[in-house]
Amino acid sequence: MYLTIRTRLTLWYSGVLAASFLGFFWICDRGFQRSIETTVNDASRNNLEAVRRIIDKYSPEGPARLARELRELADLWANGAIFEVIGSDGTMLFASEPFSSPQFPIPQPSREKIGFLTTNLANLQYRIAQQTISLRGENFEINAAVPTEPFDQALDNFRVIEKQFLPLLVLLACLLGYWLAGRAMAPVGRIIRSAAEIGVYSLSRRLEIPRAHDELRRLTETLNEMLDRVERSVNRITQFTADASHDLRTPLSVIRSDAEIALRKPRTAAEYRESLARILHASEGATGLIESLLTLARADGRNSNLKMRVVDVTPILQKVAAQMSLLAASQGLSLAPILSDHPMRLHGDPDAIEKLLLILLDNAVKYTPSPGFIWLRSLRANGDAVFEVQDTGIGIAGQDQQHIFDRFYRADQARTGKIPGSGLGLAIASWIVTSHQGNIEVQSVAGEGSLFRVRIPLVGECHALEDFSDSCAPLNSI
Repeated sequence: MYLTIRTRLTLWYSGVLAASFLGFFWICDRGFQRSIETTVNDASRNNLEAVRRIIDKYSPEGPARLARELRELADLWANGAIFEVIGSDGTMLFASEPFSSPQFPIPQPSREKIGFLTTNLANLQYRIAQQTISLRGENFEINAAVPTEPFDQALDNFRVIEKQFLPLLVLLACLLGYWLAGRAMAPVGRIIRSAAEIGVYSLSRRLEIPRAHDELRRLTETLNEMLDRVERSVNRITQFTADASHDLRTPLSVIRSDAEIALRKPRTAAEYRESLARILHASEGATGLIESLLTLARADGRNSNLKMRVVDVTPILQKVAAQMSLLAASQGLSLAPILSDHPMRLHGDPDAIEKLLLILLDNAVKYTPSPGFIWLRSLRANGDAVFEVQDTGIGIAGQDQQHIFDRFYRADQARTGKIPGSGLGLAIASWIVTSHQGNIEVQSVAGEGSLFRVRIPLVGECHALEDFSDSCAPLNSI
């Protein structure tokens, strides 16, 4: 059965309060009983002490005088207090009327201390204080009693009140709990209604933040922060979809138009080769974009297929430097590799590391106007393999630097300059570095160039700053 939070809170509140009421009344009942017991014990003990003082004072004057004084004492007592005194030879010196017909036999008092018992005398319940005292060689048995009926009636009245008011209090607690739960859950209802009205086309809306600084306020702020992230992601996906569609439409249009033109009429072999070359170039661009999308999709699905092993990255650096030197030269740029001569072994996928370096160097070539310079450095520092790609290109604006590794993000300079790309390269680079337990950072000044620095832990070497050549020297900055 479905129960709302308000109902469950009410049930818990009412249950706890009902248990509290029961415990409170039980404690009061026990306290009342103990108070009654203490009161009647004190009263009967005081009466016994009064009788003892009379015996101590008048027993030397003989049984007759003692009996007369005891009778006068009994006449002075009110509230139904009674007593009896028995001499050492068993003679009844004095006995109040109820003692003449006890419902149960009264045991003999103790000689050591005052004892207490509860019994019925003349159909009434009494609390009796008992003691046997010795005075001048004579023993006297004293039983002093006070009626308990007034106290019992008070206790019974209290219990009647308990039975009458406990259900009423529990009912009031349920109603109060339901009302309080409703007040407490009202902001949650407003949050639910506001959240239900937010959709893909209204992601700019935000939930109203409660004034109280409580958990609901923190929940609302967290949900608003989540909506901020969702809105940014949706905007980037939307922008990426537009960019990717544009990037894919261009090569597909080239492929289609070249194919249609080539098929309109017979052409020479050279013309066919020229058309096929354009088609090949356009298809390579489309293939690269699709491969980037597939790479990120596999990364999201935790199915990256990276083949991790211990690998020396120095040969990979040399291979990439040789490849990109040709591309840089074709763009009127100079690529200067400054590579460590020492092996740099790390646990990684050689193909992924090569792709990482190609992405960074390709970006440097794209965003560096001719004539320009690009440096590729490698060194070891503090147990890490460090790769640096530095250029004298257009740089990255400060507001863009914190986003360049975000997926689907392209800086305004890239879009304004009409430089081709999908904005996925650095996102893939960042994922590769993270998969190798490393980190990547950028230092850049707009108009002056950029420096990308990658750190990946080495395997079992260079765990302290090494002192050979310049391989562990402080990193240069632009």
